Amino acid sequence: MLLGEIKQAVTKLKGIGPGTAGQLAGLGILSVRDLLVHLPREYEDRQTMVPLSAWTTGPVHTVIEVIAHDFIGYGRRQTLKIYVQDESTTAALVCFNRNFLQNVLKVGERFHLFGRFEYKYGELQSASFETAPYPDQHGKFGRLLPVYPLTGSLNQGILRRSIREALEGYARYIDDELPLSLRNHYGFPSKRDALYQLHFPANFDEQKKARKALAFEELLYFQILVARRTAARKSTRRKPEVLPLATQQQCIQNLPFSLTPDQKTVLREIREDLNSSRPMGRLLQGDVGVGKTLVAFLSILPVAEAGHQSAFLAPTELLALQHAEKAAEILEPLGLRVAFLSGKVDRKARQPLLDALNTGEIDLIIGTHALLTEEVSFRDLRLVIIDEQHKFGVEQRGRLVEKGNTPDLLLMTATPIPRTLTLTFFGDFDVSSIRSAPKGRKPVITHLAREGNEMKVYAAVRKEIERGRQAYFIYPRIEKSDKSNLKDTEGMAEYLQKEVFPDFKVALIHSRVREEVKIQRMKDFSAGRIQVLVSTSVVEVGVDVANATCMVIEHAERFGLAGLHQLRGRVGRSDMQSYAFLVYSEELSDEGKKRLLVMKRTSDGFEISEEDLKIRGPGEMTGTRQSGFMRLTFADIGSDLAMLDAARKDAFRIVEADPGLLEPSHKTLRKVLETCPPFPDDILAGG
Repeated sequence: MLLGEIKQAVTKLKGIGPGTAGQLAGLGILSVRDLLVHLPREYEDRQTMVPLSAWTTGPVHTVIEVIAHDFIGYGRRQTLKIYVQDESTTAALVCFNRNFLQNVLKVGERFHLFGRFEYKYGELQSASFETAPYPDQHGKFGRLLPVYPLTGSLNQGILRRSIREALEGYARYIDDELPLSLRNHYGFPSKRDALYQLHFPANFDEQKKARKALAFEELLYFQILVARRTAARKSTRRKPEVLPLATQQQCIQNLPFSLTPDQKTVLREIREDLNSSRPMGRLLQGDVGVGKTLVAFLSILPVAEAGHQSAFLAPTELLALQHAEKAAEILEPLGLRVAFLSGKVDRKARQPLLDALNTGEIDLIIGTHALLTEEVSFRDLRLVIIDEQHKFGVEQRGRLVEKGNTPDLLLMTATPIPRTLTLTFFGDFDVSSIRSAPKGRKPVITHLAREGNEMKVYAAVRKEIERGRQAYFIYPRIEKSDKSNLKDTEGMAEYLQKEVFPDFKVALIHSRVREEVKIQRMKDFSAGRIQVLVSTSVVEVGVDVANATCMVIEHAERFGLAGLHQLRGRVGRSDMQSYAFLVYSEELSDEGKKRLLVMKRTSDGFEISEEDLKIRGPGEMTGTRQSGFMRLTFADIGSDLAMLDAARKDAFRIVEADPGLLEPSHKTLRKVLETCPPFPDDILAGG
């Protein structure tokens, strides 16, 4: 049977009653399959000997002799203390609630010892330890022991026994989903052996090989899905149509500036796609403020001029409304009929809009998730544009595309994606990049400030405001919490207005502010009627106020690298010099320090994305974390990129060998793999 088919309840296993089953349910473990894939978070190395004298390097594993017993405390609260020694030094075992060990660890006898030690009260001590008679007859020592995530009253012993019971009862029935030829080529164990070796490995080399085998299988299936999408996209054909360019050229001539070389290149690439017999699938990535939205608007013009419709999807109402206003400003003078739709549009106004969309009286509709609902239909949807694509899942994107007849699809992101991940997650898309900023833009100067130096930051911001500029202040929390001392937007908006900028207008927006109030305040900020805007990260995408030159982010260590870069991108959107002030706490983690130093060193979004990948992994930049697009059990994209690349090569070779492999079962896949060309010898080099 397949691993995923083992659906028997955990209560079928010996020793698991209703109480233990309830505790396991707290870990999401309901079936035997869930138990088999509840992976160790680490292993206790009870093979390598570590003497007492090396206690600072990690857990001690040694053979000790008991030299004395003692008690500390008085009466019933007395606690046993056992003094032991090995060949390197002496130590004390403090036996809280374990006074019975007086009769187990007898003076003069030798025992295996595993534990964590610290130097306390003038001696080396441990209160967390395990022992076994020497030599060990029960197998508690001389091997690696898995350490699992726990909850409630569960302990490692219960989980180890339960998982071993599951392995012995079911693992021998698990089928191999990879063929023997592929396993032999890579030296992979069978799936049943890999599961045994992952939970109870003989050594670390065996554990690593087992994980690699299971991870590779998982990644291969994921890459086959990507390869299938690629094959399907390439095989989809439509009647080619040369779209007219008159309105696009007129719009470009009307602009008060010239397009950058990158914008011109991307426009040409999109134009070729629009005229092709193969529907466009293109990912447009570029740093904040480089003009991706303008390229998207320009690409809509030939589609509209030819009588087709376009849809522009944005993740928030604030961003969608801003796009709609910009589109109305640029496109409506050229004759385009632009509409806006969100969940806040009332029924009275919504139905006429939906009717007009259905009959083709609207050329471009810009909106939020409301565009995905069943009530939205088009007469002739030809172009779908999705902004901040990582905010949407694959299924959501597909629902909008399905409203057209083989429409072109343009994904946009201001979080550039490293090339490896682009190939991995968007292998069925062509990729365009805009790197060059509009002429006259200056890099944002970034300052790091330790908490306690905020007044210096406020003084610097005041100078800018007095020159007629505006500023953002960003905080990680909406309101004050008794559980932390983090600054919040509501408290800081009041403080900044009363104590710091009493002579200027301060306003507040966050996710709990009513949408109409939020939109009005943003309009007031854009018009210069508000000088200081206090917010959470709700403004990290799309907000474009050229006169804002200061971005202050307090508790900056609480934000991810991509988020910090997006927030900083809200300033520096004109030829005026702009500044970002990142205020950080003294309690700064190593990861937080890395993020802030990257922000200080560079403003290049492509370089920042590479660093973000190293620090946090790919989930945020690809959208897989938010969408649940790729839930992996054995593989870790952050550390398995080489293996992922190898799986990608195999997957594309598999699908090319059998283009009809659209719904592969494990048996179909095995058959195809057996007939594929030979595997390259170095496909897992460096993996």
